[in-house]
Amino acid sequence: MTNIFVGNLSFRATEAELRDAFSQYGDVSKVSIVMDRETGRSRGFAFVEMSNANEAHAAIQGLNQSMIGDRTISCNEARERESRPSGGGGGYGGGRGNGYGDKREHSPRGPRY
Repeated sequence: MTNIFVGNLSFRATEAELRDAFSQYGDVSKVSIVMDRETGRSRGFAFVEMSNANEAHAAIQGLNQSMIGDRTISCNEARERESRPSGGGGGYGGGRGNGYGDKREHSPRGPRY
């Protein structure tokens, strides 16, 4: 199984369009356009899985820098996702204290004893 990254994808591109383009080179197992969780819109890239490595490499060679819709796409073999450190932080105040250095006497409501 070879996973292909397709970048610079038109926001209007459909999975059917990608399947049609890649199936010219062989059997397409899966097409996934990556969507933004909050807006539900395409993020402008996709992944195409092809079962035969030779066919996948032919598709990469044939479709890289070609037009799909109104954009010139880029294709290459997808890399493993880099591991990111787990855990949070972020958010208001970094999740630490009450925003006043956790010194209760400086709280807007006065000291809490």
